[in-house]
Order: sequence, then C-alpha cells, then structure tokens
Amino acid sequence: MVALRAVLVAALAASADAAGLRGRTVLTVNSIRRVVTMLQGMQTKIVEEGKRGQELYDKFMCYCQTGASDLAASVQAAETKMPAVTSALQESTAQKTQLEADLVQHKQDREDALAAIKEASALREKEAGVFAKASGDYKTNIAATGKAIDLISKGAGGSFLQTNTAAIVRSLTINMDLSSADRDMMSSFLSEGQGQGYTPQSGQITGILKQMKDTMEADLADITKTEEESKANYEGLVAAKEKEIAANSKAIEEKTQRLGETGVKIEELREDLEDTSASYEEDKKFLVDLDKNCATKTEEYEVVKKTRAEETLAIAETIKILNDDDALELFKTTLPSSSLLQVTVKDKEVRHMAIKALRGSHDNRLDFISLALRGKKVNFDKVLSMIDEMVTLLGKEQVDDDDKQVYCQKDIDANEDKNKELDLDTSDLEKAIEETKAFIETTTEELAALAAGINALDKSVIKATDQRKAENEEYKSTMAQNTAAKELLGVAKNRLNKFYNPKLHVEAPKREFSAEDRIAVNMGGTPPPTEAPGGIAGTGVEVFVQVRSHAQRSDDVAAPPPPPEAVGAYMTKGQESTGVLTLVDMLVADLDKEMQEMDVEEKDAQNDYEKYVQDSADKRAQDSKSIAEKESAKADAEAALGKAELDKKSKVQESYATAMILKDLHLECDWLLGNFEMRKEARVGEIDSLKKATAILSGADFA
Repeated sequence: MVALRAVLVAALAASADAAGLRGRTVLTVNSIRRVVTMLQGMQTKIVEEGKRGQELYDKFMCYCQTGASDLAASVQAAETKMPAVTSALQESTAQKTQLEADLVQHKQDREDALAAIKEASALREKEAGVFAKASGDYKTNIAATGKAIDLISKGAGGSFLQTNTAAIVRSLTINMDLSSADRDMMSSFLSEGQGQGYTPQSGQITGILKQMKDTMEADLADITKTEEESKANYEGLVAAKEKEIAANSKAIEEKTQRLGETGVKIEELREDLEDTSASYEEDKKFLVDLDKNCATKTEEYEVVKKTRAEETLAIAETIKILNDDDALELFKTTLPSSSLLQVTVKDKEVRHMAIKALRGSHDNRLDFISLALRGKKVNFDKVLSMIDEMVTLLGKEQVDDDDKQVYCQKDIDANEDKNKELDLDTSDLEKAIEETKAFIETTTEELAALAAGINALDKSVIKATDQRKAENEEYKSTMAQNTAAKELLGVAKNRLNKFYNPKLHVEAPKREFSAEDRIAVNMGGTPPPTEAPGGIAGTGVEVFVQVRSHAQRSDDVAAPPPPPEAVGAYMTKGQESTGVLTLVDMLVADLDKEMQEMDVEEKDAQNDYEKYVQDSADKRAQDSKSIAEKESAKADAEAALGKAELDKKSKVQESYATAMILKDLHLECDWLLGNFEMRKEARVGEIDSLKKATAILSGADFA
C-alpha cells in the first residue's frame, strides 16, 4: 500500500506539472479532498473497531459473570475425578505386581514339570533296559528248558547232553534256587550221564526241568507285569505333567497379555491424572484471579473507550477545519505550485519510445505510468522513480505470491492429512465404543447371574441351617430320653440288687447339710425335713421333653380277682431276677450303642453342615469378589465409554473445524494456485517492460 501510494502521489505530481499553473487550483483542492477522505476513512475504521471492541468486551463480561460457576464446576469435577483415578491407578499397579508374581510362579511350575518329565524319562529308559535284558534272559532260559524237556521225554538224553542247551541248563542248575536233592540229581545227570549205558531217571529230571520252567515263566510274568505297571505310571505322570505344562503355558500367555494391557492402562491413568491435575491447578488459579482479571479488563476498556473518543473527536475537528470554505480559499493562495519542465523534441521521442516499451501490459499501474508519460510536460526523473518503485512493488508481489503459494500448499496438505487422521481416529473410537457397550452389557448380565446365584445360595444355607437345627433338637431330645432311660434302668437294677444281690447294691449318697444346718444339728437341733424325691416314680430321674401321659382307660380295668389262696412259704425269685437283670443290662447296652451311633451321626451331620456352610461362604465370597471385580470393570468400562464418546465428539468437532479451515484455504488459495504460473509470467513480462522503459528513459537505444 505504501508503494502504491507513492505511485499515486508521483503520478499526481507528474500530472500537476503537466497541467502547469492552469491546474494549480484543481490540484490543491483535490489534495485537500484526499486528505479529508483519508481522515473520514480513519474515522469509519475507528467506529468499526469500537463496535468490535464493544462486542468483545460484552462477551468477556458475560464470561466473567458465568465463567466462575463453570470453573467451579470444573474444579469440583477434577476434585472428584482425581481420587477415583488415583485409586484405579493403585489398583492397576497392585494388579500388575500380582500378575508379575504369578508369571514367575507359572514359569517356575512349568520348568519343574519339564524337569520331572525329563527325570521320569531317564528312569523309565533305565528300567526298560533292565527289563529287556532280564526278559531276554528268561525267554532264552525258558526255551532251553523246554527243548531239554522235549529231548529227555523222547529218550534222547544222551544227544541232549552234547548240545549247547545242556550248557544253559547246567548254568541254570547252578544259579536257580533248587533243593539240594534236585540240584544234586541235575548235576549228576548233566555231568555223569555222558558215558554209554547210562539210564537216567528221566521222569524225575523232566519234573525238575518243568518246575524250573514254571518258576522262570512265573518270574517272567512278574517282571512283565511290573514293566507294564511302570510304563502305565510313567505315561500317567507324563500326561499329568503335560497338562500342567499346558495349563501353565496358557496362564503365562493370558497373564502376559493382561500384564501388557494393565501396563498400558496404568500409563493412560497416569497421563489422565497428570492432565486432570494440571487442568485442576490452572482452573483453580484462574478462578482465584477471575475477579481481578475482570476488573482489570474493565479498567483497560474504559481507557480504550476514552482514547478512541478522543481520537474520533480530533479527526472530526480536523475534518471540520479542512472543509471550511475559508480554509479552502487560504489553501488556494498559500500552497506552492509545481515547477514547469522544459521539454525538447528529443524528450518527446524518448517519451514515445518508453510508452511503446510499456505497451501491451494489462496492469493498470503501468497504464498510469504511460498516462503520465503522455503529459505535455513530464519530469523523467519522477517517471523513473515511479518505474523503480513499480519494479520493486512487482518483485515484492512476486515474493508475496511465492510465500503464499508455499503457505497454501503446506497448510492444505497439513489439514488434509489431519482430516484423514481424524477420520481414522473417529472410526477407531466408534469401534471401541461398540466393543465397550457389548462388554458392559455382558458384564451386566454376568452380575445379574452372580447376584441370583448368591441369593439362591443364601436361601439354601438358611434351609440347611433350619434343617440342622431340627436335627440337633431331635438329637438332644432323643439323647435326653435315652439318658433318662439308662438312669431309670440303673435305679431299677440297683433296687433289684438291694434285694437279690445286696453286695452289688449301691446306697444312695448321704444327704449333705448346709453349713447352717450342720451347726443347728450339732447344737441339738432338728435337721430339716428331707424333700421327697421327684422325677419318674419318685426316682429323681427326669426327662426334659414332652411326654404324653398314659392313663389307663376305665374299661381296661380287669374284673375283681377271685379270693386269694392262703399265704404259703415265701420263695424269692433269685433265678428269675438274674434274667431280669441281664435283660436290663442288655437294654442299657442297646441304649449305649444307640447313643454312640447317634453321637457319631450327629458329629457327621454337624461336620457336613459346617463344611457345607464353609463351602457356601467360600463360594459366596468368591462370587462377591467376582461381583466387585466385574462392577469395577463395568465402572471402568463405563468411564472409558464416556471418555471415548467425548473423544469422538471432540474428534468430530475438530474434523468439522479442519474441514472449515480447508474450505477457507481453498477459497483463499485455489485461484492463486491455479493462476500462479500465469501471474508469474505476466509479472516477469511487466518487469521486463519497465526495465526497458527505464533504459530508454535513461538514454539506451533499442533501435
């Protein structure tokens, strides 16, 4: 703009010089008018700036009024979020530590299982070698013994003694466990039967050989059975260890993956905590300084308003001064006129050559220079200055176009790449949101199933408890009755012994007086009366259970007996009493046995109940732990879902903003990029024309 103003001013000066004194008044008036126009433009610009400043100030004041509540809400949200994130970070760190410890243990267990398989394989190989040798020896010996039996049975004992089989049998006779008579007979047969005319006792020899063969076959069967058992045990051990290795390998793989995911989660939580903490500190600090900043902005804006009003007043007063009629008349008489140029015929020719050099350009600024050269009186120095300024201006415009081309290409490429990345991020977030929603739905169903299971388990425990109480009450009632029955039978037996077996009778314990009663008796007083024994039939035996009373019905009363016989000599029932006492002992033994069985059953039932309750408690604790873990996982997933949805919204907004930037860039740059080369070529041509005109005006000859 400065260069363009210079061109305009120079052109105006050239035009003024060409017009001479005749155009002096017009030039003066036009110059003042331009000054006034510029001042009016400044005045308009100040007013527009004032409107924009007022809008910005109003928005800032609105923020001052509503921003405090927004900042307070942001601070409160951060205060709520940071402990939760810290807790989740600690939990994830502990989980990572546990996973690392589990991985070490699983790897050690797998190594131990591999070592056990290796050790078992070495032992199995050794045992197989021993078995192969032993079974081979047994089979060889059994075959030799069978061959010897066949030959001897056929009467070919003499020829048998000449074979290698006889040597094997001879070695067996020495090494096997035989009786002395059998060994001597076999030795005599094998060593002395080589002469002719020998008649062996073939029946005894074959019997001994068959016994030896049976023994070796039995031994072979035993070691074969032992070998098969060893192989089965080895295969079972290897299968178990391979399962253990597979389980540990699977656990290592799963927990390694979980360890990686947990590590990523820890880093995300740590970054989230750091971002939240930083935002919290900034919001908190800004909230504290908000009132101060708002007051400062108000003071600053009042100063701006005052300064703008003063500037507007100054411009308005200046315009008023310059537009006054008297001021215009004064300017006509006081402003100096331009000096006249002496133009020769040679100058006219040079002017025409310069105009010809500038011809063909479509730039109105070059046309303006051509117009200046056509003036009747022109100062070449001023025109040369105009041309130099025009060349400089065109060079600067080309530099600006070059810079803007680089800027446009760079920004368009960068924003297009950014838009693609945002689209990819949005797609990834949509997939993550769908997966998280599916996980939350599955976890909710699992939580419902676990809660229903715990409810059913609690009901089952209550039912088992009620049943156990009923069984225990029945046990106590039966035991009380059996105990009372035993005591009552004991009382009855003691009473019979008092009559039939006085030596076996046990006297009732003497009554123990209290200290006061003993003092009273010792001083000659009367002891207190003895209370009548209670319980069943006055025996003192009581049963603390509800027993139905048994009353004999009136219609069961027997008819009066006939008159009794005369009393004879009394005879005790000693023999019969023995049977009664034996029967009482049997009843007591039955009661003891029944009570013992009931004790065992009660203990077993109680143990079963306690085990069931403990198992139920363990199951409930495990399910409760699973619920807590799943609720935590669900909460984390919901938090992640919320974050992902916010991130998606942010990405969509950012993508929209990037698209708007791209749109503005294309509106701003497409014309320049499409016409860059054409503008550059045209500008090069204009600069070349200007340089030729400069050379012509400076005296160069292009004829």
